[in-house]
Amino acid sequence: MTYDEITQSAAAWHLSPMGGFSDDGVTTVLLGPRDPGFWDHVTGHPEFRGPDPLDHWSESAITAMGRDLGGRAVFPFGGPPYFAFISWALRSGEAWKSPVGLIVHKQAGLMASYRGALQFDGEIALPAASTAPCDTCIDKPCLTACPVDAISAEGYDVPRCKAHIETDPICRAGCRVRLACPVSTSYGRTAAQTEFHMTAFMCET
Repeated sequence: MTYDEITQSAAAWHLSPMGGFSDDGVTTVLLGPRDPGFWDHVTGHPEFRGPDPLDHWSESAITAMGRDLGGRAVFPFGGPPYFAFISWALRSGEAWKSPVGLIVHKQAGLMASYRGALQFDGEIALPAASTAPCDTCIDKPCLTACPVDAISAEGYDVPRCKAHIETDPICRAGCRVRLACPVSTSYGRTAAQTEFHMTAFMCET
C-alpha cells in the first residue's frame, strides 16, 4: 500500500488524505473533504441520511475504502471513547495549532474537518512535513475577526460564542474567525457546507 494509492481511492469519494503518522508498527492516514466538489457529492449520495447524515456518509465511505485497501476505518464520532483526532492532526505534518488555538491545515486552513482515518499494519511512506501557513501570515486576521472575542489568543469561550451566534446571522452562516484565515478563503468549501457545520455546532451540548 502506498500513499498515492490511498489518495487515488479517496478521490473517488471526494476525500483527500490530510497527512498521517506511524506508531508501533501502525500507519494512520487522516481523511478530509476534497474541495471543490465535496458537498455536492456528499449531499447527493444515498448514504447522506438520518439524524447525522454527514457522519453516516463518512462511516459508509471510509469503511468501504478500508475494505478496498486493507485498512481499518476509525472516526472522530461515535464514542465515547473517542479517538484522539486533534492529537493525530498535530502529528500529521500537515496541521498545527493556530494563533487562536484552532487546528489549521496546510490546505483547508481553519476549515479543517477530519471525516475519519484509515489505519494500516506496517509503515507507509508519508509526505515530508509541511510548514505551518501561520508562520508566514503577517496580518493574522484570525486574531481580530471575532466580534465578541469568544475566539482569541486567550482561548475559546464556547458559551459566549453560541450566545452571539444566536443574534448574528453572519456568524450563524459561518464563523468569522475561520473565514478570516487566508488559507480558508482559497479552500473552495461551499457556503452550504459551512452553514451545515455551524448548525451542528449550535446543536451540540
